[in-house]
Amino acid sequence: MTAHDDPTGHPPYDLIGIGIGPFNLSLAALADRAETISTLFLDAKPEFRWHPGMLVDGARMQVPFLADLVTLVDPTNPWSFLNYLRDRQRLFPFYFAERFQLPRREYDHYCRWAAERLPNCRFGSPVTAVHWEADRRLYRVHAAGAVHHARHLVLGTGTEPVRPAAFDALHDHPAVLHSADYLTGRRVLDGARDITVVGSGQSGAEVFLDLLRRRAGDGTRLRWLTRTRALAPMEYSKLGLEQFTPDYTRYFHGLPEQVRDALVPAQWQLHKAASAETLAEIHDHLYERTVGRPIDAEPVEILPGTAVTAADRAPGGGLALDCRHGDSGRRHQVRTDAVVLATGYRAVRPAALDPIDDLIDRDDRGRYRVDLDHRVATRPELTGGLYVQNAELHTHGVGTPDLGLGAHRAAVILNAVAGKTLHPLPHRTAWTSFLPPAAAAVDPVLPRPLEGNERAAASR
Repeated sequence: MTAHDDPTGHPPYDLIGIGIGPFNLSLAALADRAETISTLFLDAKPEFRWHPGMLVDGARMQVPFLADLVTLVDPTNPWSFLNYLRDRQRLFPFYFAERFQLPRREYDHYCRWAAERLPNCRFGSPVTAVHWEADRRLYRVHAAGAVHHARHLVLGTGTEPVRPAAFDALHDHPAVLHSADYLTGRRVLDGARDITVVGSGQSGAEVFLDLLRRRAGDGTRLRWLTRTRALAPMEYSKLGLEQFTPDYTRYFHGLPEQVRDALVPAQWQLHKAASAETLAEIHDHLYERTVGRPIDAEPVEILPGTAVTAADRAPGGGLALDCRHGDSGRRHQVRTDAVVLATGYRAVRPAALDPIDDLIDRDDRGRYRVDLDHRVATRPELTGGLYVQNAELHTHGVGTPDLGLGAHRAAVILNAVAGKTLHPLPHRTAWTSFLPPAAAAVDPVLPRPLEGNERAAASR
């Protein structure tokens, strides 16, 4: 059986993508113009959806519209946001709106526009198993009753909601929902007279603001608990944002593992805080609601520096949250009717990879070892590239989940797969030098990493 004897009658693909979120969709869009690379992207969902539970009215993106699927790599690409506006006859309305950040609902609609038209994207195709055929040096991908072969794979399976261990006793309680399901499950909050939001990030702020607006004047007590000591805004200064550049990614990747592991949680204000605009809207809303009345007349509590240590059903109904204030150590209990957990997400490990799990190399904490080209380290007998998107926070830093680096990462992967430069990428992207010149010149631990095409040439 030759490499071209595929059961589907299709020659092996150069690259198959598992999962179609914004990052693999970006790769699909850039690959669409690469005539020498054949690609296929598969997703179990029937259609593209981007955080449907958080498409709250008025919610905006935290990145400029230029952080679309392709523009920061290829501004002339037909899958750009501006071309979407042209296709939808919305260029002039967008021009007059003079907003750099898009409504979140419009970003979702733009991605669906691209996903429905890209010929290399296939929905309703859950990948159930991936095998490595060593004799043919091909991946065998089982999806929706079909079998496909590919020389390389890229994982873009996204993330899943995190529910803190403190809420394990309420894992199936209908009045405890994650912010990922906020819009679809919001009706369960309608009868609640006391609602608690847990989590200080953008999702927590947007949920709290939406509840303030929806429940204004009806007597419902709204509470916002956060473990962070203050509701500090996300870093959005121009030089601060340079930590979301390829330059910083290269610097971070070159650091020792223990340094990287210490840096990521310390940088929470770069990627886990709420925007200053949303925090300002919350304050403005509360200010206007209390005109002519004392502040404590409103049934609203905002409690930073407070962790929920345990949660369970309360005697007589409702929920009981055991809380601890970090600075004072004081403990107290909160009685509430419903909880919205805005407690973030974590990378998903696809069960479809189980057949090749023993061929994947991991660090001491069970995480992928990922090189600068976003390729996962594997055993020598697995020669096909296994690439990841948004599963390398520990190796590539806080820019990993950021949409602003999505197109650049997709281009890096595409160049590495092709073994040549399909998309030229800039050598310098930041004014900041993250490594002192002396260290850059003499420190052997931090060499300049090879680009994808250089690495491919060096391996020949």
